[in-house]
Amino acid sequence: MIKKIIAIALTAVVGMSVVGCGSSESNVEGGTDLRVGMVTDSGTIDDKSFNQGTWEGIQKTVSDFGVDANYLKPAGTTEADYLKEIQNLYDTGYKFIVTPGFKFETAIYQAQQKYQDAKFVLLEGSPHSGDNNAIVGENTVSIYFADEQAGFLAGVAAALELKEGDLGFIGGMEIPPVQRFNYGYQQGIRYANENLGTKMSIKEENIVFQGSFDNSAAGQQLAAQMYDRGVKAIFCAAGGVGVGVINEAKTRALSGKEAWVMGVDVDQYADGIYEGDKSVILTSAIKRIDVAAYDMIKAETEGNFPGGQTLTFDASNDGVGIPAENPNLSKETTDKVAEVFNQIKEGSIKVSAEKGDLLK
Repeated sequence: MIKKIIAIALTAVVGMSVVGCGSSESNVEGGTDLRVGMVTDSGTIDDKSFNQGTWEGIQKTVSDFGVDANYLKPAGTTEADYLKEIQNLYDTGYKFIVTPGFKFETAIYQAQQKYQDAKFVLLEGSPHSGDNNAIVGENTVSIYFADEQAGFLAGVAAALELKEGDLGFIGGMEIPPVQRFNYGYQQGIRYANENLGTKMSIKEENIVFQGSFDNSAAGQQLAAQMYDRGVKAIFCAAGGVGVGVINEAKTRALSGKEAWVMGVDVDQYADGIYEGDKSVILTSAIKRIDVAAYDMIKAETEGNFPGGQTLTFDASNDGVGIPAENPNLSKETTDKVAEVFNQIKEGSIKVSAEKGDLLK
């Protein structure tokens, strides 16, 4: 998969618990004795998003470095639920713990102080006490992704491929990472219109936040309304809500209608297949969660764990991008997006993480 991505960057994770568990053991000769644990967020280990990406990164360290890895699925998504599974991992010897998502922020804030001989990787969040007083402990690394750059590239790709018409955006909860995708996406559309000869628009009524990450039925309903208004393609940054959007697009595609989706976090092409190998996924805004987890574990095995730091994975270190190969994008489109990616990487195109215009 790494060869298929314009952007590459980092990976990691753990299991066994009340609700569900999994483990991986290595046969690597002379491998490390490092035991890596992961606590999953809401959703499943094969959610095509944060949980799966993190676990895939961790699994690669099993084969590459001989890591012993497990994941635990909490009974719920409260701070107490997360802390319980962190303790379960710690008590069974898994003292390198990876957690995917901002919901772990307060749990990791407490855990990094309670378990000072353990190491923690918090993906897309920063430990804080509940009042946003963030402290990244010396035994913790906080990782963020330049979601706005990934969204920008998805917007450029959609505009180049579709040329003209309306686009839409469906987000889950209105939180900073989702908004960064949204702002970058809109900037990408504008950039393509102003510099690449496209004529795409995104109307205010076609920018919607559903309010959750698991209501697929609501996602399908919102998508149906947008497609009925003439929207050609919808960018989803909405977890399970996005599953409903993809299902609506597949239903329409089967009846011969045009209905495209831009996926998020990972390459969602396979999720959009509706007939043979045809898919409704035009492209996906990718952040290399797997690589981030992998790199942090690798750093630990080499004695270089960046504890106390907040890292950002972006175009400059190949931490975000879109799939380089997708049958729904022409070579002309992918070549042009690759050029734009390199311009972002070099700094000649700057994408804002906030609402506003493209920074020249």
